Amino acid sequence: MPNVIIPLTQAVAAGRQAVAVDAALIAKATDMIGDFAVNLSIAVIILIATVFAARWASGAARRMLSRVRGFRHDPTVLSFAVQVVRVVVYVVGFIAVLQRLGVQTTSIIAVLGAASLAVGLALQGTLSNVAAGVLLLVLRPYKVGDIIDIGGVSGSVQRLDLFVTQMSNANNHKIVVPNSKVIGDVIVNLSGQKTRRVEILFTVGYGSNLKQARAVLTGMAREHSAVLPDPEPWAGVTNLLDSAVEVTLHAWVKSPDWWQTKADLMQAGKEALDAAGIEIPFPHQVAVHYDPPAPGPDPVEPDPEPEMPAPIPLAPKPSRRRLIRKV
Repeated sequence: MPNVIIPLTQAVAAGRQAVAVDAALIAKATDMIGDFAVNLSIAVIILIATVFAARWASGAARRMLSRVRGFRHDPTVLSFAVQVVRVVVYVVGFIAVLQRLGVQTTSIIAVLGAASLAVGLALQGTLSNVAAGVLLLVLRPYKVGDIIDIGGVSGSVQRLDLFVTQMSNANNHKIVVPNSKVIGDVIVNLSGQKTRRVEILFTVGYGSNLKQARAVLTGMAREHSAVLPDPEPWAGVTNLLDSAVEVTLHAWVKSPDWWQTKADLMQAGKEALDAAGIEIPFPHQVAVHYDPPAPGPDPVEPDPEPEMPAPIPLAPKPSRRRLIRKV
């Protein structure tokens, strides 16, 4: 009987110990879940606060930088600086969220440092765009509002970001060009100067008075209100074409007036030449009449040449040794 009671006591003790272990595990799991829920809630709050902080910081940076003379008259640098402030706030908030969730940021930095070569190769296009954006901001080949031509694509600059340059052409098409392509291509700033020259090619007949044609075109240009008096309008013979003489007109205007003034001068120049009786010739073509030869008799084929007989081989000459007599 005592032998039976001992195993029962051991079994009860083991059961109590197991129940105590299970209760400890449950309590620990509950604490972990509670801590994770609290940390997750705090992380969500930090993320939401980061979004609002980024908006507030970018707005405050815009207001503060707008008071600086260098940023007030240059929206390109202003928007670039505001975007940098926004990105910095987002990075700080993201690091805070990771720390609250228990992620060791030092280990992440170590991993990124070890894999910097792979990351650099994978993101070389993006990083090159960022570097090109910084160079464009430093070199300042154009600013927001300028009309530029990049690789044959022209438009008005709407925005300069860290990665791309946004333009809008005359048809209001949105054009997005990566900054690396911009910095590596030829940039033509059409409105970078205050004044711009209008060049129009007119053609007059060879029988026209060239001095009169030049005087008519320069006088017409001087009468236009948008044409600047200095430099004065100029007209001269620049080419001798097949059926006309080319007269080029140069007139200087302010950059915003270039397009409309060119259209006005082209129309006014044509009307002024017509009023002066100066011919603007059309391309001439000369028609040459060609008569095919009259059909004649069929040509007579010549007789075939007779075959020559094969040459007769000549007898070999006797050798001198055979003609020598023995004495």
